[in-house]
Amino acid sequence: MKRVKTVAIAIVAVCMAGLWACSDDPDTPNTEPEGGPIAVNISGALTTPLVPVTVSAPSAVYTLTAKATSLVSAPTTVTFAIDLSLVEAYNRDNGTAYTAAPAAAVQLDGATAVIELNKKVSSEVTLRVASLDGLTEGREYLIPVTITGVQGSGEEAVGQSNKLYLLLTRVAPPLEFQSLNIAPDGTGDVSMYSSFIFDDAKMVTMSNGYTYEIKCYIDAWRGSNICRLCQFTSKTESGSVMLRFGETGSDYNALQCVNPGGNFFSTTRFDAGKWYLISIVYNRSTTTMYVNGEVDTERSASNHTSSFQRFEIGMSWASGYRQSQMFPGRIAEGRVWNRPLSADEIRQGICEVNPAANGLVAYWKFNEGSGHIFHDATGHGYDMDWSNTWRAPGEGDIEQIDLQSRVRWIFDDNNKCSN
Repeated sequence: MKRVKTVAIAIVAVCMAGLWACSDDPDTPNTEPEGGPIAVNISGALTTPLVPVTVSAPSAVYTLTAKATSLVSAPTTVTFAIDLSLVEAYNRDNGTAYTAAPAAAVQLDGATAVIELNKKVSSEVTLRVASLDGLTEGREYLIPVTITGVQGSGEEAVGQSNKLYLLLTRVAPPLEFQSLNIAPDGTGDVSMYSSFIFDDAKMVTMSNGYTYEIKCYIDAWRGSNICRLCQFTSKTESGSVMLRFGETGSDYNALQCVNPGGNFFSTTRFDAGKWYLISIVYNRSTTTMYVNGEVDTERSASNHTSSFQRFEIGMSWASGYRQSQMFPGRIAEGRVWNRPLSADEIRQGICEVNPAANGLVAYWKFNEGSGHIFHDATGHGYDMDWSNTWRAPGEGDIEQIDLQSRVRWIFDDNNKCSN
């Protein structure tokens, strides 16, 4: 009868010697020499003994299993335990300063697992974050998990149990938000597409560069059609920064940036069913497109001065253009900055930004959820009232139009964001 041991070093020695396979495949032949030991370890602990885990809500779980170095010859019971007393020794041995998780924060939903006859991997044991009380957001907490006993073939195992350390970090829960639906229900309703023109006193000259940002979500692509997203521009539409997908000659899911420094396309191909933060940064020598905080495309740009006084949603020209260039989705987080942002600043603002941030001129969250006024979170007076918009009946003069009844909002499980 084989004796089952929980000696962690045994699996290392066996793997190096190549005496039998270190596979989770339950059908791997048992080539263990007769009478030799079988070591039972926490799965993955020998290769990755420290496992980072983030949690934003109670009842988050981590699944534990045990793995034998060979097929067991009898049903084998493995007992797990959380042992917070091991944190001090771990910090001493590894030069770290982790905090032990509060005892009430974590628990095992049952402590025993079973490796069935002629199997190698046990059933699952669940470690649960039972409470967030006492867990400070951003701090790292160490949770040592051990095997305290292995019993099989009628004999209780002897030897040192191996250990797995979970490094738990509490993070903020996903931000949930309303968004502006600019293609309601996918029916092609583009009647709300228009521009808002601010008073002349609100015109901003971007003499030190600029950053324009918008978040968008594509419900479903429309094949090869152009999909115009938005435009940040002057009153007369000179010096515009315009964003659209599927311009002729490009992939339908490639984003084109039309700007005073030259037009270019994204290297990213945008997927439906996903939120993207698009940031266009001009620093007076280059224009850079960021997608979700990462540099996508960068182009040299001649020294130019741009101004902002007008924001356009979708394609606001005559109805034929609006329909043919419909953007099939929703928008959120429109931002105008009078300075170029750094990559770190953009990444920190994936979900939202401080309305009082340096250089933030206007900030529309588009999360009102009702009504027709898009409020400027900065308090600088850049509210947009969709009862007083402007659009062109053709390729000519613009006219004033009340579109308050055409504004649509959407809130569902897709409207979530995590930094």
